Amino acid sequence: MTTLYLVRHGRTDWNDQARYQGQCDPPLNAQGLRQAQELAQALRPVPFAAVYSSDLGRARQTAQALADALGLPLRLDVRLREIDLGEWAGQLVSVIRAADADLFARWRSTPAAVRPPGGETVVELAARIAGALDGIAGAHPAATVAVFTHGAAIAAVRCQVRGIPLDRIWTMLLENAAWEVTEWPQSR
Repeated sequence: MTTLYLVRHGRTDWNDQARYQGQCDPPLNAQGLRQAQELAQALRPVPFAAVYSSDLGRARQTAQALADALGLPLRLDVRLREIDLGEWAGQLVSVIRAADADLFARWRSTPAAVRPPGGETVVELAARIAGALDGIAGAHPAATVAVFTHGAAIAAVRCQVRGIPLDRIWTMLLENAAWEVTEWPQSR
């Protein structure tokens, strides 16, 4: 098994504004840049074999600080992106809630059965992320690897690892710049 440090990216202005980011690409804000440096220092003693990241800027910026501190190349994987929110990406949560109250309420209560307009379901997200982690674990068996990704992506993995239904994904979110350590692969 491979030990994975699943790390959520640092803060962005969109986090502060309660704006859905999805696969949009806002950069880290000043707080997020500080968080990236603090993460790099906190995780520097861990004997990582590799550092992977979503290709989205906020995750990549966060991961680059650790990769630089360790002298390791940063490996980007598009499969580590945040959930595709389709038409909801870039919008304030309050606007979505007001404009599409019924769909938004179902998205919050039973997300495994709901697709944001033009986006992907949390089931599709979970499968995509699991595929990425399978590839990483296959490339680094019995090693320790840092994987920088996004809130819903990590929450989907946390659900899978704990045997929790994906409809509870919103209860499994980590704060920005937090991490979870897990073993992979998981039996599915």
